[in-house]
Amino acid sequence: MVNRLCLTILSFFLANSMFAQDSEYNPISSSVQMLNIGPEARGTAMGDAGVATTPDAVSQHWNPAKYAFMDSKAGASLSVTPWLRNIISDINLFYAAGYYQLKQRNTVSASIKYFSLGDLIFTDDEGNEEGSHKATEFSIDGAYSLKLSNNLSGAVALRYIHSDLGYQIDDDGYSAGNAFAADIAFYYKKDLNIAGQRADIMAGINISNIGTKITYDNGVTNEYLPANMRLGVGFVYNLDNYNKIGATVDFNKLLVPTPDYKNLDGSEEDVYQAKMKYYDKSVIGSIFSSFGDAPGGMKEEWQEVDICGGVEYTYNNLLSARFGYHHNHENKGNLKYASAGLGIKYKLMKIDASYVFTVGDANNNSALNNTIRISLGFDLGSIIK
Repeated sequence: MVNRLCLTILSFFLANSMFAQDSEYNPISSSVQMLNIGPEARGTAMGDAGVATTPDAVSQHWNPAKYAFMDSKAGASLSVTPWLRNIISDINLFYAAGYYQLKQRNTVSASIKYFSLGDLIFTDDEGNEEGSHKATEFSIDGAYSLKLSNNLSGAVALRYIHSDLGYQIDDDGYSAGNAFAADIAFYYKKDLNIAGQRADIMAGINISNIGTKITYDNGVTNEYLPANMRLGVGFVYNLDNYNKIGATVDFNKLLVPTPDYKNLDGSEEDVYQAKMKYYDKSVIGSIFSSFGDAPGGMKEEWQEVDICGGVEYTYNNLLSARFGYHHNHENKGNLKYASAGLGIKYKLMKIDASYVFTVGDANNNSALNNTIRISLGFDLGSIIK
């Protein structure tokens, strides 16, 4: 058996807990949740909002359609996040992204996200160590964005996903999971003149991780990827020639079926059958049904929408300060946190940092509290012709 600490970590990613008996608490879960973790510092400093902010080198995660509006011909970014530091010291999230403009309206981009979950120690019932396994997950994706008009762009991304959380003992048959997914995104940007100063209004949508299911037990159970819809608006106003301020808000919903366990009798067989029925839906069917399958009706459906937003102040395009907040309903996980961050640009290089601190008594001991992210961005437009 896996030791208690490893079980705690794995439960953060696996979907078994959603079948617990509780009349109100009904979170949605899925496999490979690292796909929806904000991997870079600017967006996470604004509460994990980024689908409708001004474009930058890390737009691949939030909305790849933003790349079509980049001023520079090419750019790249590297990010690192020490993850769950409150409970363990060897989990890290790494992210690299980059883009290149083929022509004035065509841009290609790519990213890789690598999640190192540390060493999982396996023990028998008496606590004797039986072995260890280095758990990892990663995704590799590429995208093509096209400027459809002077104000609108669209993008399609394709993604390969590999998740290795298991450790084979005897004939248990556990193996690494593999899956494929796609994103469809759009971005709108309009320049305005307000009181003699330039302003920008933005809107964006990204439907991500539409793909195959993933299995860790040779096809016995096929679990959902975290298909997700992110919809947002943003606004930037130039106070004068040196100072500007922006604000953004995102609405985020998992396109995964809501579990319905209210009528379970609590027996092991009943729970097993409920799980099999839950995972039996097709991917496309589950995406469409996710808008109206909550057992609590529309009230519960609205509870499944996370709201995140933030503000960003920038001086002379060199120094930025950011603040944000992320709200997740108490019946859907109760993860509420605030965030802050700074950004400094020097010539062709940019460094961003963010800090997340959870809010509310229920989150005082959250493993996500005190999470720090660091990102480095590079403007390669003057180097790559």
